[in-house]
This record gives sequence, structure tokens and C-alpha cells, in this order.
Amino acid sequence: MEPHLRLVTGTIDRVFTGRQPWQIVAITTTTVLGTVWLCQLLFQDESLYQRAKKKVFKLARLIPAVRRKVDAEIQKINDGFIKDISQAGNYYTELPNDGMSQEEILNQVDQYLELGHYRWKEGFISGAVYYYNPELIRLITEVYGKASYTNPLHPDVFPGVCKMEAEVVRMTATLFHGGPSACGTMTTGGTESIMMACKAYRDYANDQRGITKPNMVLPVTAHTGFDKAAKYLGIYTKVVPVHADTTEVNIAAMERAINRNTVMLVGSAPNFPYGTMDDIEAIAALGRKYNIPVHVDACLGGFLIVFMKRAGYPVRPFDFSIPGVTSISADTHKYGFTPKGSSVVLYSEKVYRHYQYTVTTEWPGGVYGSPTVNGSRAGGIIAATWATMMNFGLDGYVEATKRIIDTTRYIEQELRAIKSIFIFGTPATSVIGIGSRDFDIFLLGGELSNLGWNLNSLQFPSGIHICVTYMHTEDGVADKFIQDVRTKVALIMQNPTKPVEGKMAIYGVAQSVPDRELIGDFTKCFIDSMYYTPVDRMTGGK
Repeated sequence: MEPHLRLVTGTIDRVFTGRQPWQIVAITTTTVLGTVWLCQLLFQDESLYQRAKKKVFKLARLIPAVRRKVDAEIQKINDGFIKDISQAGNYYTELPNDGMSQEEILNQVDQYLELGHYRWKEGFISGAVYYYNPELIRLITEVYGKASYTNPLHPDVFPGVCKMEAEVVRMTATLFHGGPSACGTMTTGGTESIMMACKAYRDYANDQRGITKPNMVLPVTAHTGFDKAAKYLGIYTKVVPVHADTTEVNIAAMERAINRNTVMLVGSAPNFPYGTMDDIEAIAALGRKYNIPVHVDACLGGFLIVFMKRAGYPVRPFDFSIPGVTSISADTHKYGFTPKGSSVVLYSEKVYRHYQYTVTTEWPGGVYGSPTVNGSRAGGIIAATWATMMNFGLDGYVEATKRIIDTTRYIEQELRAIKSIFIFGTPATSVIGIGSRDFDIFLLGGELSNLGWNLNSLQFPSGIHICVTYMHTEDGVADKFIQDVRTKVALIMQNPTKPVEGKMAIYGVAQSVPDRELIGDFTKCFIDSMYYTPVDRMTGGK
């Protein structure tokens, strides 16, 4: 007998020899339960370290002194948010007794839309608004008005708006080299598009492979919409690192993270933080090797990247032309220049889209089926999206893409020439991530904010980015941004160790707080502040 077998046999003999039957049952049951508990503790998707850290911070909050300190900090943050938002003037907290006239309503709307100090129409913000043209707004307004009462939940009543949705999906699938079997749906935005793909793959894996504890493997730079989808749908996210120099996903790490419960792999084209593109061909190869669906998130730059070759810019393969890519999300409401609340999720085959659907067959109200999260949907958004795409046409989008990419490349080139800052990786489309090894980059973010620029702040590592839009292509906007960066970097380098102050300091502090639940509490306070109305009654806005 092998030595290790003799050891096991000897142990069993010592434990059970001379025991009564009921004692043997008790020992066996305890051992089995203990083994199960130990396996549950050790063999989970989340690491033992991460779970232990969360538990320690949770227990620490039970200490009265710690709890009081935490509550005080949360209250301080909350008061600051409320102070900022409450400067917006009077509030309506009850319906007016008499309905307002149309003129009064329109005047009030104009006042509300003037709140805020950023000059977004002049290109002083990063992303958020991707195109502004009064003529297009007039077209969209008229089209939306005509279709504002429609609802594609009732295709027999509104077949026209369903036809427009089908055409938007097919036109978008064609742009992404989808074949005859390619399909999809419209959604209300990138997060819903991502959520629908996650839902489809979760249900597909459960039905086809019997997976009950699904996980998805994705880069740390993938959009947080995947994390949101995972929380809603009960999917564990296995986040893998990116290469520090390229900020593209580490393919070897992605392969190591795959296990029998993996229901989807994710790549970005491009990602939000740095605007770099993952190696979609390599991710698709993993998908083929392990028979796992691959989702390409092109929500941010999808309606640029599909036109880049036509605009004279080379681009790596990223779409359905790659075997193994099974779905793509792309936001029409970004560089498609459509109204907000419009996106598309595409699949290579109808079988995946079928798992996106929700179908109920036993309801007393009848057989019910819906393609996306919503039941009733705004037909006006679908019609306005269709109208915008038809208005631009292929040539219009190619010209807009050329202007935006030309401007992005110009800004990137000029920023690389400025000492004491660097660019993260190689931007694929319109996002340029900026960092520094010589000073806290949030100092630059704060200085630019003082000049009216609104940029996005990044963490792990610290950075800021500018998302170039059509407004940045207007005369003088890019040059002003470059000159402002150059001037402020020179100013900062006179005292590079100066501490960050004001709102920008929050970003730096947030990264250093090990208890991420505390940062979550601060974020909830900020979201609460968006729904602020005064506690005292203020009827009629007075």
C-alpha cells in the first residue's frame, strides 16, 4: 500500500474503532458538513483576501466610536452635496392649483435648462453632449412630436415605429459586418444594451450548459455597466488586469480566469478610461477555444470606429468579421448623434437574442413577451434615432468621424510634447487619458476646471481624460484646450508638491480609502442630492 493511503487508512481506524454506530454517524455528518463549509469558504469566485477585508471593515463599523466617526463623515459629505444643489432656486413640491399656461411652462423649462455654468455648447466638456446643431434639433423635435404617442409594445397598433426600429438595427448590424443572421434590438442606452447581452448569455448558459453560478471575465477597464448588470442578474465578475504600457487587457490573465462557470468574455472597442482598444481578435480566439460567447462593448466609440477606415484611419478588426464575436453594444446617442436614450445591442445569431427576451405564457392577462427591460417603450426615441441616421447618411458620418479623429490625433500629439504629463496607451478613437509622474494629476484637473473645462477623473491609477466630440472640432477649441493645459502644467511645475484642494481632492482621497463601502456611502449621498427638494413646503415655486 502507498504511504499516503496507509496514513489515511490508519487515521480512519483510529477515529472509528470502538465507536458506537450513532457515534460513527455523528462523526461522519460533522466531517462532511465541515468539509462542505470549508469548500464553500475557499472555493468561491471572490478571493479569500477580498472577503476577509470586507468582513473586517464591516465588523469595525460595529464599534461605536468607529460608527460615530463614519456617520459624521457621511453627514459632512451629504451636507456639502445638499448645499451645492440647493442653490438652484425655488422648487415646486406640490401641484399648482391651476394648470400653467403653455407660455409659462416653456419659460420655466428655459430657466431650468440654463442652470449650470459649463459652456457645453462651446466644447468645454468631455463627452456628455456629442453634437449640437439647431437644425438637427428642429428635425428631431418634429419627428419626436409626431411619434410621441407611439409604443412598440403594441406592434399591431404601431407597426410603423417597429419598422423603424428594425431598420435601425439592420443598418447598425451592416456597419459592424453582421451577416444575414445578425440581429438585435434597440435599448434606452449603453447600460441596458450591456445588461441585455449579460442576461442573454446567463440564460443561454443555464439552458444549454446547466450553469447555475455564472461568471463573466472582463478587463478592469471594461465599463462599469457590466458590474451593474452583474448585480442585477446574479453574475460574478472576474476582473482581469491590463498591461500598464498599453492599457489593453492581459490576454494570458483572461485565459487563466476562465473556468467551467464562465458564460461570457468581454472586450472594449474602445474602453472608457483611456480610449484604448482591447485585442478583440485574441479574446475571440479564447471564445472559440473554450466555446464561450464574446461580447464587444463599442458603446462609447462604436459610431466612430465603424467609419474610421472610410475616413482614412487604419483600425484593428473588432466586429462580427472576427469569428467568435457573438455580440456588440453600440450607442447611437453618442457619436450617432441621436437623442439621449438610444442604443443598439447586436448578436451574430438569433439564438442569443431569443435568450434576451422575457416571455410569460401562464399570466391571466395573456401571453406576454418583451425584447428588453422595458415593457412600454418610447416610440418617439426610435423615430428620432431613425430620422437622425437617415439625415446624416454614410457620407455625413464619415465626414464627422474624420473631423473628430483628426482633432483627437492633433490634441494627442500636442499633449505628448508637453513635459511632465503622459498619455495612457494609444487612443483608438476619441478619448485621451492624461497622467503625470511629476505631480498629482488632479492638480491639473482642478486648474482646468477653474478655466471652465469639465474633464473626467480616473482612478487606480490617477488620471483625467478628455472625450473629444464634434464641438471640439470647431475653430479654436482644440488649440485653446492645448494652450490651457500647457499653461497650467507650467504653473503647477513651479510647485509640483502642492496638495490638491477643493472637489478634485475628493478623487485622490477616495482612492486611498481601503474601505470601499465608505466610498459607496458617499456616492449614495451624491445620488440622493440629485433628488433634493426642500423639506419645508414651497407651493407654486414660491
